[in-house]
Amino acid sequence: MTGHDHSHDHSHAHPDDHGALGEMDLRVRALETVLTQKGYIDPAALDTLIDTYQTRIGPRNGARVVARAWVDPAFREWLLADATAAIASLGYTGRQGEHMVAVENTGDLHHMVVCTLCSCYPWPVLGLPPTWYKSAPYRSRVVKDPRGVLADFGVTLPEATRIRVWDSTAEVRYLVIPQRPAGTEGLGEDELAALVSRDSMIGTRLVDAPVPEGSPA
Repeated sequence: MTGHDHSHDHSHAHPDDHGALGEMDLRVRALETVLTQKGYIDPAALDTLIDTYQTRIGPRNGARVVARAWVDPAFREWLLADATAAIASLGYTGRQGEHMVAVENTGDLHHMVVCTLCSCYPWPVLGLPPTWYKSAPYRSRVVKDPRGVLADFGVTLPEATRIRVWDSTAEVRYLVIPQRPAGTEGLGEDELAALVSRDSMIGTRLVDAPVPEGSPA
C-alpha cells in the first residue's frame, strides 16, 4: 500500500487531453469492430456487460457501502480495518475487488486514488472506470499536483488540509469514504446513498449537502 502526500500553493492549467481521449476512443471502436467481424466477441453480450457495470451496478454499490459507514459506527470501523470483508458482507464481491482498502476523508486529510501504471479500479463497488481515470494526464499529474487536479474538478480544499494520493494496483484497490455533509442527520441510509457520487469515492469530488425542498436548484 503506497501513499504520497502533496501540498501545493498554486493550481495549474487544465490538462488538454481531449485529443488523446478521442484517439483512444477511435482505437477501441476499431478494435471492437475487428474482433466482432472475426467472431471473437458478441456485441450484444458486450453491451449487456457494459450496461450492467455502468448503470445497474456502477457506483451504486459503493454509495451503499459509504452510507452504511456513515450511519453504522461498527461497520465503519470494520470497513477501515478490513474493507474486503466489510464490503463482501453487503454482497459486493468479484474480480477487481478481491483486496480492498478503505480510506476516510476528514477535515485534516483528503484522499485521492489513481493507478499510475494502467487503470486498476474496484469494479464491484464503482463499476467501470471513467475515461479520465484511465487518461495519461490524470495518472501522471495527480501525483505531482493533486491540488491542481482537484481544482480542475471544481474542488478547493483549505490550505491546511493534507492530500494523500493512493496508487491502486492489481493487488490492492482503494475506496474513498467521503465526508458526510452537514444537514444530513435526519436522512436514512437510502437517502444518504443517493448523495454519494462515483467521483467522491475516487476523491475528485466532495459530497454536496442536500438541497432543501422548495429551494431554487
